[in-house]
Amino acid sequence: MVKRKVAALEKIDADFASLQYKIRRDPKSYKDEFLKQWEQYESQRDIFLASPTTASAESIESFHNMVDLMAHIADCYPDVMGRFPGDLEEILTQHHAILHPELREKIVGSLLLLRRKDVVDSATVLQSLFPILVSSPSKSLRALLFSKILSDLRNSNTKSINHPLNRTIQTVLYNLVTADRASPRAIWAIKITREMWKRQIWTEAKPVDVMKEACLSDNEKVVVGAVRFFLGGDKEREELEDESSDEEVDLAKVKHNVSINKKTRKQKKSYSKALDKFKRQERKKNAPHPLNFSALHLLHDAQGFAEQLFSKHLQNTKAKLSLDTKLLVLQLVTRLVGLHKLTVVPLYSWFIKFLTPRQQNVTSFLASLAQGTHNLVPPDALEPLIQKISNEFISEGSAAEVAAAGLNAVREICARQPLAMNDTLLQDLVQYKKSKDKGVMMAAKGLLSLYREVGAELLKKRDRGKDAAMGLRSGIQKQHRYGEETTGEIEGLDLLVKWKQEQRRRRLAEQGLPSDAESDEEDKQEAQDDEWEVASDDSSESGDWIAVSSESEAEDEAPKLKKRPRTSKSAEGGKEEEEEDDAEKAEKAAAEAAEREDEIARMMKLATTTVLTPADLAKLQELRTTASVQRALGGRSVNKKQSNGGHDDRHMDEGLTAENIEAPARLRKLTKEERVELAREGKPNREEHKSTQAIRKAKLQAAGKSTSNREKERKKNFLMTLGKARSKHKRSLVETKKVLQGHVNRSTRGGRRRNFE
Repeated sequence: MVKRKVAALEKIDADFASLQYKIRRDPKSYKDEFLKQWEQYESQRDIFLASPTTASAESIESFHNMVDLMAHIADCYPDVMGRFPGDLEEILTQHHAILHPELREKIVGSLLLLRRKDVVDSATVLQSLFPILVSSPSKSLRALLFSKILSDLRNSNTKSINHPLNRTIQTVLYNLVTADRASPRAIWAIKITREMWKRQIWTEAKPVDVMKEACLSDNEKVVVGAVRFFLGGDKEREELEDESSDEEVDLAKVKHNVSINKKTRKQKKSYSKALDKFKRQERKKNAPHPLNFSALHLLHDAQGFAEQLFSKHLQNTKAKLSLDTKLLVLQLVTRLVGLHKLTVVPLYSWFIKFLTPRQQNVTSFLASLAQGTHNLVPPDALEPLIQKISNEFISEGSAAEVAAAGLNAVREICARQPLAMNDTLLQDLVQYKKSKDKGVMMAAKGLLSLYREVGAELLKKRDRGKDAAMGLRSGIQKQHRYGEETTGEIEGLDLLVKWKQEQRRRRLAEQGLPSDAESDEEDKQEAQDDEWEVASDDSSESGDWIAVSSESEAEDEAPKLKKRPRTSKSAEGGKEEEEEDDAEKAEKAAAEAAEREDEIARMMKLATTTVLTPADLAKLQELRTTASVQRALGGRSVNKKQSNGGHDDRHMDEGLTAENIEAPARLRKLTKEERVELAREGKPNREEHKSTQAIRKAKLQAAGKSTSNREKERKKNFLMTLGKARSKHKRSLVETKKVLQGHVNRSTRGGRRRNFE
């Protein structure tokens, strides 16, 4: 056999690898060899620093190998190699623009290797790499340094949060953003902060301050990156958390595969990895949920920030931002105003010149206007805007999409500040519920249903509806005044009250008592509560007041009926029937109002006099979930409080987008191509069509499950089954009987493994 010739460089690599292995195993015995290599490293370093641009390929390769060797054994001789990290930082800082790419990458990797060996601390390494990141002209080096800095920050915060390091890096980023407002270098501070925020490593207020200062930059790219962080950073964090939670390990499936397949070292290793991952998931599930506040809530001075953004980027005529960037800034300003209920009065007068159908991206302006409205905005500031939208968008000559967008915008504004609407304009807009276009009709009905709850006094009597008319008559429903805040309540408490009443009725029915009877336990509880409970007396008085008001209304109507002129008997009979119907309706309305008042009193009693147990809270969460599912499915049993187009279902942090304003435009009639595409969605193509049996087999194979014995026999090679087939023909009757009897016995006891015994 001919011996292969080994090249000189391969010999050097082998020598370095063996020397590194020997030194790491026994540093004291090989100290002399190390000192020789150290002297050689110092001489090559001096030669390289003397003329880094004229170095030959062989000298660069030799220095590359020497740096690699010294980085791996630096922790073995800390007294001798104390200046080695400083040499690497000096070379990289001064000559990063002219270094060979492989040598440059090796020096960066060696610095991070020294950081992992705790030869240098992380703050020193990051402070030396970060200036190179923001100043290097090499795109590959910037990408390398960005990935290395992120990985080092993540590794430093893996076991516990490294607060000193985080504060140091955040201070560096803050100084980078504020040092030069017009410099594009701040984009790297935005990228690092956004990644660390997305991975929930930085969750405090300091990175939010970095992004706040970046929003006030003079560079458009920096402004866009920082504004997008506030508008979508929390959503990215939730999506990343959902993706990590989806990758769950099925431990039963892994155990099943290990028990069936051949036992190998690789399989054992994969099982141990899956077990460790499963344990980490269980620890994560049982760990307390962190308080991840939104970035918008961690702002120190939201009022000042919103005013600075508006005056610098929107109100300033010298701002050179594009329309898309201005829309992003406008969305952030209005989100801040709506979320924190800020007062920026010049903002609403600034909107007037953009509220026309010919304006580009006008639905985004409408959504931003609605988003920046809240119940503390003066109605005088919003009335001209609503009047302008109504005149420009909502008319008989406008297109259906334009009118629907205008009605939707008016509804969203009035959902947040109902006092901005007057009765004349509202009654005019409500008439569009008779429109032939479905989008316009639904938008007008949404506005109508909104004011049936928040301002039924502004509607005509025929438009108020049954619930609003009863609420106005009984005094339960009334329009809020400016600045009036509604009292807080526990969401879904009425569901818990109804459930407790149903349980009480069921318990009384099991005892054979009528549904209005009270059990002994309830008598005792009420006897104890009577000493300090006052709410029950108030609820009874309010009930009597409602009954008296309904009777007084009936008495007021009686004399009016006597003053009517005489008519024929048939007409009198018809009027008597109408009077009886009116009286029945009045009695029914009074009864329903009293029942609603009693329900409110029971809710207040439960909320103020009862301590909810963990079982009650669990049941309350279950009832909320059931109600939300029924609402999503369109169930009729759910309370019909969807007047504002789903405004209550959206969280305040989610904001409002142009899609919410344009939603009715999707209700137009679809074309044939769109219907075909919608029908094909989620179905396999014709070339991928399979039978039901084939799909079932594919699912079994994907799940790692085996096929049946009959299926295996069908796929078996014919020559392998030939011997068995021949022996079957040669069997006698006695042998055949024994085989069949054994088959019956095995099937009755559960096969060869005796599963049934």
